Amino acid sequence: MTMRATTKITAASLLALVTLPVTANAQSTQTVEPMIPAAGTVLDVTAEGRTTRVPDVATIRAGVVAQGATAAAALGDNASRMEKVLAALRRAGIAPRDVATATVALSPQYRYAENVPPVITGYQATNGVTIRFRDVGKAGTILDALVAQGANQIDGPDLSIDKADVALDEARTDAVKRARARADLYAAAAGLKVGRIVSIAEAGQNDGGGGGPQPVFARAAMADAKTVVVPGEKAVTATLSVRFLLQ
Repeated sequence: MTMRATTKITAASLLALVTLPVTANAQSTQTVEPMIPAAGTVLDVTAEGRTTRVPDVATIRAGVVAQGATAAAALGDNASRMEKVLAALRRAGIAPRDVATATVALSPQYRYAENVPPVITGYQATNGVTIRFRDVGKAGTILDALVAQGANQIDGPDLSIDKADVALDEARTDAVKRARARADLYAAAAGLKVGRIVSIAEAGQNDGGGGGPQPVFARAAMADAKTVVVPGEKAVTATLSVRFLLQ
């Protein structure tokens, strides 16, 4: 009787020991912990891969600022000038999908004097559009046409890459190669070898839409000179965090 009782207690104890890790595993799945292999030396490497592209899209903000004695006069003058600007864009072959209203504003203009309340002297109307040029080489010519038609507010251009997915994939591939080369270097210095990659995580990317050198956007002093936009190159980068197992 005693032996049987002892056997039952031992089996129950073993069952409890078996079920405990299952419960612990169920709880641990709620959080993601870094993967640490059971055997070997872990090496974490962060590498940036890059490639370059010539920008093929220029984004420019252009608009008209007009003033008038009344709000209606300012808006009317602004609308008339803006219609000429939009017509110039249509003649230049800019697609409607590449032109979008960016801002419309009307504000009073004041005259200030000491110890006297401000007096409204008129109104200022602003209307601006964002324009994408899919032929960067024509950006300067179009800018000149906009100014000739009354645009008196221009900002840009911002140069970017229209379809950056292929370039980003090249940068990612380069990042993996750089990470592996660095892992081989560390492993050799430590008298080890790279066994395998444990994990790869993308830590950041730049598709060439921001940062880097600004494009040249200049207008010569001569009246018949043309505005020149020089696109240069944009760097496309991808940063990866790679965990290696060294053996």
